[in-house]
Amino acid sequence: MEKLSRKQTTMRVSFVSIGGNLFLCCLKLCAGILGRSGALVSDAIHSAADAIDTIIVIIGVKMASKAPDERHPYGHERMECVAALILSIVLGCIGAGIGYAGLEKIMSGNYETLGVPSRLALFAALISIAIKEGLYWYMRGSAKRIRSDALMAIAWHNRADALSSIGSFIGIIGSRAGFPILDPIVSVIICLFVIKAALTIFIEAVNKMIDRACDPKTAAAIQNAAADYLRKQAAGELGQLRTRLFGDKVYVEIEIYLPGDRSLAESCQFSSQLRHFIEESFDMVKVCKVLPLPLEKSSSHDK
Repeated sequence: MEKLSRKQTTMRVSFVSIGGNLFLCCLKLCAGILGRSGALVSDAIHSAADAIDTIIVIIGVKMASKAPDERHPYGHERMECVAALILSIVLGCIGAGIGYAGLEKIMSGNYETLGVPSRLALFAALISIAIKEGLYWYMRGSAKRIRSDALMAIAWHNRADALSSIGSFIGIIGSRAGFPILDPIVSVIICLFVIKAALTIFIEAVNKMIDRACDPKTAAAIQNAAADYLRKQAAGELGQLRTRLFGDKVYVEIEIYLPGDRSLAESCQFSSQLRHFIEESFDMVKVCKVLPLPLEKSSSHDK
């Protein structure tokens, strides 16, 4: 099977999410109205919001995949981080809304519902939990594979909807058993998990927009690869290595110390070879810059 590109993977997963959420929106809306469950009607709105959020991700990925231009010579990868930021804020607001509604019901003491939800609402909530949890794991695996914050944000949004459906399920059971207060209590608990997920996505997206270094494991792998290349070529010594995140990509700057008897042309040629080696060895590396320095200055680097 041909390996899908990052953009193709994102588009495929996003359309699966949109289809699943539109189906659940219709299912929960009908079941909520016919089954006399206000919680399910709210869940239906949540699923519709998930579909809209996924459309935002598609727009962000399309903009991020645009080629560099005169105004954006380094590319547009950070647009995906912008999409992740927007989604994290939306997710946080939804979590806060769930918690506020739950606290309002607890403080008011109005736990009784206008009617007892039917079994139809109960079954619809179970179907929603199963589908949303499946979407979460499917999108989470794809997001980790292509290192997409925006796709991970949508995955967590689906998990939040699954948790919301669990709350609806518990609330429906509680209402049918004579304990309607279970619904607002579970809503407050769900709110905390949703807000935590939103904060995690927000912080990760911000870190990728402020030129933060990549994770230590990736940096060590790049450094070891460069050192091995120099050792095999018996060319010189490895100096300082710097990395910075640019969306889902990594910019790398490497200092190498070459013998002083090498000509400028030879040093530049070897630096170019090392640059191509690093860029071809690591898919996440967008640009690698290699700075050749005279070997006798390596002592200043060691200090």
